[in-house]
Amino acid sequence: GRTINVVSLAGVAFAIGMTLDNSIVVLESIERELARGRDRLQAALTGVRQVWSAVLASTLTTVLVFLPVLFVREEAGQLYSDIAVALSAAILVSMAVALLVIPTAFVSFRFDEDRAPSRLGRALTARIVGAADWIAATWPRRLLCIGLVGLVTTLAFLRLTPPAEYLPDGEEPKSFSLMFAPSGYSIDEMTAAAEAVQRKLMPALDDDPARFLAGETEIPALAYMLVIVQSEQVRIIAEPKDWDSRNIEGLMDVITREFRAVPGMRAFSSRGSIFASNYGGTRSVNVDISGDALPRIYAVAEQLRNRAEQVFDNPRIRSDPSSLSLGQPLIEIRPRWERLAELDIDSRALGYAVAATSDGAYLDEIFLGDEKIDIYLYSREGRVRRLDQIAAMPVVGRNGAVLPLSSVADVIETVDTETVRRVDGRRTVTLSIIPPRDVALETAVARVRHDLLETARADGVIPDDMNVQLSGASDALDATRSALAGNFVVAVLLCYLLLVAIFSHWGYPFLIMTTVPLGIGGGIVGLWLLNAAGQALPAIGLPPVSQAFDMITMLGFLILVGTVVNNPILIVERAIRNLRDEGMAVRDAVRDAVESRLRPIAMSTITTVCGLSPLVLVPGAGSELYRGVGAIVLFGLVFTMIVTLSFLPALLVSVLEWRARRTARR
Repeated sequence: GRTINVVSLAGVAFAIGMTLDNSIVVLESIERELARGRDRLQAALTGVRQVWSAVLASTLTTVLVFLPVLFVREEAGQLYSDIAVALSAAILVSMAVALLVIPTAFVSFRFDEDRAPSRLGRALTARIVGAADWIAATWPRRLLCIGLVGLVTTLAFLRLTPPAEYLPDGEEPKSFSLMFAPSGYSIDEMTAAAEAVQRKLMPALDDDPARFLAGETEIPALAYMLVIVQSEQVRIIAEPKDWDSRNIEGLMDVITREFRAVPGMRAFSSRGSIFASNYGGTRSVNVDISGDALPRIYAVAEQLRNRAEQVFDNPRIRSDPSSLSLGQPLIEIRPRWERLAELDIDSRALGYAVAATSDGAYLDEIFLGDEKIDIYLYSREGRVRRLDQIAAMPVVGRNGAVLPLSSVADVIETVDTETVRRVDGRRTVTLSIIPPRDVALETAVARVRHDLLETARADGVIPDDMNVQLSGASDALDATRSALAGNFVVAVLLCYLLLVAIFSHWGYPFLIMTTVPLGIGGGIVGLWLLNAAGQALPAIGLPPVSQAFDMITMLGFLILVGTVVNNPILIVERAIRNLRDEGMAVRDAVRDAVESRLRPIAMSTITTVCGLSPLVLVPGAGSELYRGVGAIVLFGLVFTMIVTLSFLPALLVSVLEWRARRTARR
């Protein structure tokens, strides 16, 4: 089942402008027939008859492009499918309303009969139609127009396409910070370090949020702070009062700096995410270092960590396990198996007894109301404090004889690692590298692969018998992008085949599909303009806006495949009808198509732009989820409208005249 969530609501918001397109086309066609002198019933029937195929084609292309999205199995697949279902349902209903309800309402309700366009409207129509006809008049102009549009689109793809991100964080305004202790730190020492950092941050709980942005304090005002102390790490979860991204970054920098000020400590901070781990899951480049000998693995991981800090400017790096040393003091108890068998002592019972006299042995769990309580067994003497106490632990043997632990096992004090992590059965250390916010994930992956790993292997830092590979968000980015690219190709093919079936022709749909890359190029330009304008906002006292080119933003390309063809369908369908039914010349047929379809094209584009503009321009919590998709679709549709009224008539006249000359020579 599916739920109504932020993503599906964004899909409904995208559909607000698109759902009007079909009604506009049908109503405008009916209006034109009424202006020719038909009565209201005949105008409604004839108007619907003339555009129903175009409405069906535009609706089905929009819906069909989302069909492959439902089969995306990666993490982003559910996000895509939520938007796809919401958009498809809204547009299908809008088609039914346009073909059934609008004509009925037009016949049943009489509105103002004065349908004469204004002087400004007539002037704009004459200018636009005249410009399109002027471009299509001679082949040099047509060639120049086609070439310029193609050049601009190519430059947009080559120069303005930003490096990709995986998924947005989702505007969760929290920082998650960790302080890792070196081996041998006690819980008391960790508590003292945590309290020192807490004292530094406490005044920010009563501070004014405006002071940090004004530069009057180095710590952003905090809404709350949670400090968790463990034997191996200290965790701080904090949220600033003001959700400005500058507060989040400033808070992480302050906590990281305070953590690193504690001798021997390592620090790691990341912002919260609603899609992945709160410790950098959507932007983390994981380097898995696998081998056989832990000392060599730790040595390589330590060198790669140091090199990563040189490759990036102030990256956030975390290792798993957190300590890359074999300096953890451990007590190893090695049973003497022959002695245990002789005394009829079960090895599991021995381990249970040792646990009870040290950290406690788990017995069972009980429920008091809704609260679950674990029951542990402890020695009556309390926990052991010295090594000789461990050796003197009482062990009950056969016939109830009580023996010291040292008589049945060797108690050895050693130094080793606290945890051993394995991936695919091999001992592995993972470095999680989170690049700075101004470095996209795709760029970070390239730097890690080339500037870090290849250079380290060339310098002999990584031995040949050691396996190093990338995982985490970098893997997810590659997998999702490959799936999306494959689905994009399938969507384009489905859209083309559907148009072939509707037009009963292989060539006309190809003319329509040429606008798809042009619309996508316009979307890329729009995303670049949005980021350029967003970086200029601090000049007028507003926080900067930066929209990443993430997987949700790329969904805008799929939406464009189904929407940018709507306006070209109207032009091509009308031009073909003029040639076939009215016997017009090629230029006259195309000119009439532009003139008759100009008003619905303009109205549908304007309504869609008005519906998308608040999503793109109005900031707010969660806006980064859909701002990128909105920008791609909005600017893609605007650019498509421009090329539909310039590039498409030029291309259409060129192809149709070439076809007419070829037919005449036969």
